[in-house]
Amino acid sequence: MEAKWLAVTALAPVAWGANYVVTRQLLPVDAPLWGSAIRALPAGLVLLAVARVVPRGEWWWRSAVLGTLNVGAFFLLVYVAAQLLPSSVAASVMALAPLVMAGFAWLWVAERLSGQVLAGAVAGIVGVLLLVGGAGGTIDAWGVAASAAALVLSSAGAVLTKRWADGTPLVALTAWQLIFGGLALLAVAVAVEGGPPAVDAGGAAGFAFTTLVATALANLCWFAGLTRLRAATVGVVGLLNPVTGVLLGALVAHETFTGEQLAGIALVLAGILATTLAPARRIPAEPAPELLPSPSQDTPELAGAPA
Repeated sequence: MEAKWLAVTALAPVAWGANYVVTRQLLPVDAPLWGSAIRALPAGLVLLAVARVVPRGEWWWRSAVLGTLNVGAFFLLVYVAAQLLPSSVAASVMALAPLVMAGFAWLWVAERLSGQVLAGAVAGIVGVLLLVGGAGGTIDAWGVAASAAALVLSSAGAVLTKRWADGTPLVALTAWQLIFGGLALLAVAVAVEGGPPAVDAGGAAGFAFTTLVATALANLCWFAGLTRLRAATVGVVGLLNPVTGVLLGALVAHETFTGEQLAGIALVLAGILATTLAPARRIPAEPAPELLPSPSQDTPELAGAPA
């Protein structure tokens, strides 16, 4: 059963790694706020239409917090990083995610980091450092800073999502975060950047991929993994992000690909394998959410939604 959720979770970092290339190649460079808002808000509305569940009680403020960490600030910082850095470097700065997530998980959900998981995380991080060291192109300090900030905020938001899991349907939980984060991004975009950017056919295709695949689908897969797997395991699986960024950067954007980077990819994959084979430690946890509400659940529907 765990193998199933590992495979589901892996779809998220692969989609995110591909999104670095899509952002750099197809999306407007001078409108990061609008780009982030267009990525988040439509995806959230699509998922909300599917879930037909609105927040209740404490989930109003929880959704606002998670939407800010996992969506609003994170999407903006990743968009900036993707425009300032080569795809391989932008995807690789997040390499410390396994350890940062494990640290938050230790503090907030009492997850212990086993020796095998730690070894896998370190191997993956070394592999990513090889990816960065072998990457071509200019490394912009502001781009690196944006990626580092995105790392910390998203790791905190991911573990909070796990800590607050209470059986709320996963599609609804994801939709609320995307909508809250998207609305915040939209308000700031209008105030700072004015009207939306002009988008050609390539840009429209890029936003469609970013919204539906790299956001709606990827976030569902990521949060599904977080509710069923250890945070450290999910963090190491997330290293598929830079692997995907490097490979697609070389194949699509013709970025430099070296033997050093190939060795780095091998180390990342070895780290993922070591982590996923580590014996699970049972910890107290809230019930994992269902994908959608069951017919027996008493949940409010959207106004006008079919019964």
